[in-house]
Formats: sequence, C-alpha cells, structure tokens
Amino acid sequence: MGEKVEAGSFDLADRHAFRRKLQQCQRALERMLDEKRFDRPKNLLGLEIELNLAGSDGLPRMMNQQVLERIASRDFQTELGMFNLEVNIAPHRLGDRVLDRLAEELRIGLGYADRKAGELDAGIVMIGILPTLTRDDLVSANLTDVDRYRLLNDEIVAARGEEFPLDIEGVERLRYTASSIAPEAACTSVQLHLQVTPDRFADVWNAAQAVAAVQIAIGANSPFLFGKELWRESRAPLFLQSIDTRPVELQVQGVRPRTWFGERWISSARELFAENLRYFPGLLPICSEEDPEDVLAAGRAPSLAELVLHNGTVYRWNRPVYGVADGVPHLRVENRVLPAGPTVVDVVANAAFYYGLVRSLAESRTPVWTKLPFEAAEANFDAACRYGIDARLTWPRRGKYTGTAETDAATLVLEELLPLASAGLDAWGVDPADRDRYLGVIEARCRRRTNGAAWQAATYHRARESGMERRPALAAMVRRYSDLMHAGEPVHTWPVGVTDATARPV
Repeated sequence: MGEKVEAGSFDLADRHAFRRKLQQCQRALERMLDEKRFDRPKNLLGLEIELNLAGSDGLPRMMNQQVLERIASRDFQTELGMFNLEVNIAPHRLGDRVLDRLAEELRIGLGYADRKAGELDAGIVMIGILPTLTRDDLVSANLTDVDRYRLLNDEIVAARGEEFPLDIEGVERLRYTASSIAPEAACTSVQLHLQVTPDRFADVWNAAQAVAAVQIAIGANSPFLFGKELWRESRAPLFLQSIDTRPVELQVQGVRPRTWFGERWISSARELFAENLRYFPGLLPICSEEDPEDVLAAGRAPSLAELVLHNGTVYRWNRPVYGVADGVPHLRVENRVLPAGPTVVDVVANAAFYYGLVRSLAESRTPVWTKLPFEAAEANFDAACRYGIDARLTWPRRGKYTGTAETDAATLVLEELLPLASAGLDAWGVDPADRDRYLGVIEARCRRRTNGAAWQAATYHRARESGMERRPALAAMVRRYSDLMHAGEPVHTWPVGVTDATARPV
C-alpha cells in the first residue's frame, strides 16, 4: 500500500480530483523518462516476506499487533490479517557474498521475531497459505485494525457491489462465498525488488514475466486452503478471486481483473503505468498537496504520491514501482510471484535463481519474449500454479530450431535455465561459493521433484493413511513443517511424514 493511509469517506469530487492528479503524475513521470532524470545503475535488490503467526498447536494466532509490540523493530510491519506480519530487508548491492548476507540477516531477524512471538504462545511460520486456516478465521473482524486495510476492504467491497465467490478446483474443489477481502490475507508471499534504469526496465520486466511460471513450478508452497487440497500454488486463484472488483457481468465483458498477469510484452515502463491508469479506476482517491509538475520545474523529484498509491492497488505479478531515495527518483521491478518459505535457505535460493536468470535473459541477444508468445507465458503460469514441480511448460526450442516445444519444468530448469542463472549471477559479481550453494538447492529440488507444496501434500497424505482425520492431519503437518523450517535445512532434504511428537495434539 505504500505510505500511511488515513480513513475517511470519499465523494464524487474526491474521485474526480484523484483522476486529475493521476494524470498529472503520469505526465510528470513521462517527462522524467524523456529527460533521463532517473538514478544511475546501483545493482540494488530488496526483499520482503509476508509471514504467518501460529501457535504450538499449528493453528493461527490473531495477535500481530501484540507480537509487533514485543518485536519493536521497524523491519517488521503489520499485514492484512491479524495473523500476518511482514519483514523488510534493507536494500543490498548485488554482488560478492550478498546471498549469504541476506540469509544471515533473515535467520537473525526471523529467529528474534519467533522468540518474541513465543512469549505469547505464537510462532513465525513462512508458508504460502497456512493450511489450518478456517473460514471463521478469514472474516472482516480479523482484518488488522489499521486504517489502510479497513479502507481498502470497504472500497473493494463497494466497487464489487456483491459478495466474493471463491471457486477453485484442483485435487479437490473449494466453493465458498466471502463478504470481505479477508480471504486474501491467507496469501503470504516473497517480494523481490530489483532497481533498474528506464532503458533496461522493459527487458527486465519481460524476462521476469517469462520466468514467472518457472519460479512457481520450483517454488510452489500453497497446496491447501480451508482444509482442501487445491492447486500446488493456490495463492494465484485465491488472490484473483478474493479481491476481484468485477461482478459477473464485467467479467463476461472482458474487463481486466486487478490481480493481473498482463496481456503483452512491453517496450517501456511508461506503458505499465499508463495501463494502470487507463484500465483501473482509483480505489483510494486520496490526494496530496504536491503539484508534481511544479516540483519538477523547481528541479526536484516529485513523490508522485497518487500514482504510487494507485499502483499499489493493481496487483500485477510483476509490478512496476516508482520511488525516490535521497532526492533521486528510481524505478524497480517488484516480483510478487513466490510464496513465503519454506526455509531461509529456500527463500535465498529462489532469489538467487530469479536474479541470475533475469539478468541473463534480459541481456540475451535473442530475447526469449521474441520467441515465446505472451499467451504461452500466461498459460505456463497457470499450469505451474496448478501442478507445481510436475508442470509442463511451453518454451522456445534451443539452437537452430524455431518455434516452441512443451517440456516439464524440472527438466527445463536443469538443462537450460540453471546455467543461465549461474551466468547471470557471475555477471552480477556474486561470489562463486554463494552462487553454487544456492543454485545447488534449486538443482536438488528439480532432481528430487520436491518443493514445499510436494512435501506438504505427501506429509498430509501420510498422516491420513496412518488414520488421522483431515483437520488433525493438517495441524500435525503444520507443526512438523514449523519444526523443520526453524531447523533450517532446505525443503528437498525434509523427511516426509509427521513425528510422534507433532502427531499428538498440543
């Protein structure tokens, strides 16, 4: 959401003024792009992780405000649900031992937060969707009591004008109707930021779109919702449906959803910001006092507050971000594809694969997006969300061959994409020991055909086969997951099944 948003009621004049300010912001942005006012390359990355709070019984704990008071760190913030937190890692320069530094910072920060949560009989769980969440947990009463969340809920509900039907068919089928956006709080993700110059933005964004499906296939970690086994990465359909402002009639007309993969490759960052204004009405029409064109005329960088706020309510899987640091404007690609977890090592391995692969693909002489239809990239994303590590994806043929072919995701990674990711990390200047360690985690996942979603499903079914009922089996699986997550070994090494200790109710 960006900056603090204060509650209030909006009238027609507010919405008209907000649209006018958005247009001013867009003109200012385009002027800055034309005049090359943006920051020079700094090879900066950023990382955010959304987290769950669960008790020793494996069930969610609705106490993020109390836990935050114990943590007392600016690195941790609230998120949409009262069982959510978010941790933000300060920007790092890509290169040298950055991956090990990220891992160490995360281990220290999450370990401290978990100890503080433990004082309240809660713990930190990094997982895409907490499997023990129930329908009674995901209600408006359990939205975090912060103005921006309540206001966002009110505006999305008003825009839709009716309840939110959830219908997800995977291994099992879930049908449910929500009266608020609270189910979206079940989706906890990792967000990877990469600061880029305007000239490189389109290539980086296109590359990120092309590999989004591969990221999901190897990193899926969200197979359960409300006790049902659905897609291997159920966050995608849940996110789409739980905040969909379109009633059925607008969906039939082809109106775009606010959770959006996109519909074409781009040639400039300005296209994405312009699309956000053209296709999506403002949800939070809050205007600042700033006149961005006057600020530009004075030689300073405008905050473009309205554009930033609006941009935060369009949920692209790869989102364009405008920011100002030390008085200098910059652009970032925010990759929002990955679920949280399972371990710190897995999170950093996913990041290493992404940053390395995007670098190689963005600098390729024959870019993948010139050979892969955008519709195929979107279909790949859907297949990866449904089937995870077992997905089959469409990808350009190698060598002298033209066209595309279908291949399984793990083979594609092992034979073609891991070498590219390795070369990309070399180009960033990442230490070879870091490169090999974390890409080795990705390689092992693919060889064993195991990721977080596969482990969760296998462990759950093993518990059911031993005679446990559905809910106790899910709770036991979460307890075992939490133990292994905090032990820290990557998920491909985890033994399948619960232990006697985790099988017993707390």
